Amino acid sequence: MTLYDELVARGLIAQVTDEEEIKELINNGKATFYIGFDPTADSLHVGHFMALCLMKRLQMAGNRPIALIGGGTAMIGDPSGRTDMRQMMTPETIQHNVDCFKKQMSRFIDFSDGKALMVNNADWLMNLNYIELLRDVGAHFSVNRMLTAECYKQRMERGLSFLEFNYMIMQSYDFYELFQRYGCNLQFGGDDQWSNMLGGTELIRRKLGKNASAMTITLLLNSEGKKMGKTQSGAVWLDPNKTSPFDFYQYWRNVGDADVLKCLRMLTFLPLEQIDEMDKWEGSQLNQAKEILAFELTKLVHGEEEATKAQESARALFSAGSAADMPTTTLTEADLRDGSIDILGILVAAGLCPTRSEARRNVQQGGVTVNGEKVTDFKAAYTPEDIMKEDFIVRRGKKKYSKIVFE
Repeated sequence: MTLYDELVARGLIAQVTDEEEIKELINNGKATFYIGFDPTADSLHVGHFMALCLMKRLQMAGNRPIALIGGGTAMIGDPSGRTDMRQMMTPETIQHNVDCFKKQMSRFIDFSDGKALMVNNADWLMNLNYIELLRDVGAHFSVNRMLTAECYKQRMERGLSFLEFNYMIMQSYDFYELFQRYGCNLQFGGDDQWSNMLGGTELIRRKLGKNASAMTITLLLNSEGKKMGKTQSGAVWLDPNKTSPFDFYQYWRNVGDADVLKCLRMLTFLPLEQIDEMDKWEGSQLNQAKEILAFELTKLVHGEEEATKAQESARALFSAGSAADMPTTTLTEADLRDGSIDILGILVAAGLCPTRSEARRNVQQGGVTVNGEKVTDFKAAYTPEDIMKEDFIVRRGKKKYSKIVFE
């Protein structure tokens, strides 16, 4: 099976400019390709995960990835998938986020000996002369055509700023620069970036008379059509300080039955034959498939040791065993009232409930346990001695847990 055939079989390809050309490039290791990452936070998240895995797959087949950090475009903000304008960022914040991205990407991509590049579009975008840009680049873009792009259409009713309107031109110019500087002949991106990517191939054709290709990756959606990678408390981050390896593992362990096989195909590096065998699984076997998914993805992001710890902790939680590696909440004297803390205070301190009123509702509805025993009295209180005499594990619902310690 060729690399392109495998990408199709895994359900990764959404749209392509020229299928035969792209097959020739990536199957024979001739692609120098790029994917852009706008540094809008100090960590990558699950939304970036599939792009990183794709870069790894293509690099393993001999192609050269370019990770383009959008230090310049982040000064504008991508309107794709947005109903409002992104918050403006300072150059200092952008640079801090760029530094954080570099460290995380290195877990997926080998940047040694020119095997991959990491570049920042601020290097060329920040020095552009406005009049020259209008004459040299703006002349090749039709406003009428730009307004038909999906990323702009969805913003027209609420209002699209001229600042954001320039984003397509900036992204297209990125491809043009990368083509000239590094021989970049292929761009990958999410399916919501299709119009911007076509703008880049067209600019290269018009300005240089040469062909470049583009391919979009299928968006990672659950069976309800919603983007995966978010929880009630926010995004699922790749930074262990923002989303612990245990919580990362648990996110994938708890995906829906209808989504687990799709995630295994799109995100893991397990052989397709092995995943196809799991298609026959049902009932409790699907839980085993979810464990495999969670372990493989946690290993990719955090390493095998952390993945093993997370898996053992998750299993221990359900068998009431050791909870050494699960998320931990530390309480101090300041959390006590009259020498103890009630269950509502513990739930809020552990981040298992946002407010005491919601914590009370959860207790009254029978959704809270301490060390495996249901708590029915919302006035139940615990002393430091109660907390320290054994593992003190608080659980809200099926998916939220914390080990409580007292310092």
